[in-house]
Amino acid sequence: MTEQDGGAASGAEKGAGEHPGTEISEASSVYRRLRSLFGDPSKRGRDAQRRAVKATHDSSPFGAGRDPAGLAGVLDGMTQQLGWSSPLARGELLASWPTLVGPEVAAHSAPAGIEDGVLTVQCDSTAWATQLRLMRTEILTEILRTYPDATVTSVTFLGPGAPSWKRGPRSIPGRGPRDTYG
Repeated sequence: MTEQDGGAASGAEKGAGEHPGTEISEASSVYRRLRSLFGDPSKRGRDAQRRAVKATHDSSPFGAGRDPAGLAGVLDGMTQQLGWSSPLARGELLASWPTLVGPEVAAHSAPAGIEDGVLTVQCDSTAWATQLRLMRTEILTEILRTYPDATVTSVTFLGPGAPSWKRGPRSIPGRGPRDTYG
């Protein structure tokens, strides 16, 4: 069938050479097409050209930069690369609170957490909270000096919570004294 008859030309007729009567097989034409795409680096895509350039570098096992590194150096580099240094410094700050402020202050206060750069410290009494508020600049300076990656910008000291009158032996259900007038 020919293209004039409405049919498609066969693969042998499409791949016919310049000389009449010579036919190129389909396998041969596929081979030539692949060789033209992958054989010549200038005809490759941009990614293939980049890989070809990278492959020319020296990759010997004892070349420069191939020396083993210590575990501490590898972990430090990995934490910096992955952006973990700030959360790790915050966790270390919370864990080392007693050495940061001293054993007596640590016995009456505990860090509750760091939120948006604000370190919140829960104190045993309002007297301790007031005393630590007066020492805020010294504590914040020590934190910034020891843990600069923790990104602490301020410190908040909280006293004990006020007692709740909603529970206990003398509380009653309902709205309370507001019910008497209404």
